[in-house]
Amino acid sequence: MECLILWLLVAVGTGLLLFSFRLLSLREVSISFLLNAYAASFFGAIVAGAGLLEYPVRFFAAYTDNSVIFEYLLYPVVSVYVYATSRRSRRLGVAAQCAGYAAVLTGVEVVFERYTDLIEYHRWTWVYSFVTMFFLTLAVRLLAGRVVGKTEK
Repeated sequence: MECLILWLLVAVGTGLLLFSFRLLSLREVSISFLLNAYAASFFGAIVAGAGLLEYPVRFFAAYTDNSVIFEYLLYPVVSVYVYATSRRSRRLGVAAQCAGYAAVLTGVEVVFERYTDLIEYHRWTWVYSFVTMFFLTLAVRLLAGRVVGKTEK
């Protein structure tokens, strides 16, 4: 069942990524996507490597402890949509949207942790996930806005 869920997540992530090009330019999608993928893979390697959480069923299990689908596809795609929906927002609005997206991602993670073998908490809780994703999403969003703003002039 878990492999089916993983393939479904790949399909959803790929579809959302392709659809994002209808909302944003290639430059905006690329900057937001790649900044998030880099940051998520860095922090994900630390968290999974320290044994704080584990991904018992994952793609490329022989090569990495990380969730490749989450860190290199799903979370970066969410970052693209955070950028798209908050382009014209002020900082408080951006922070509120980052909190909302982080809450949804955390909720899905909790469901997967409880009912599947896709993720298993050891010395980790949903609170850590929410706080980490909120601040990482906010940092990537603000940095992407600065980078895109600098290149447009």
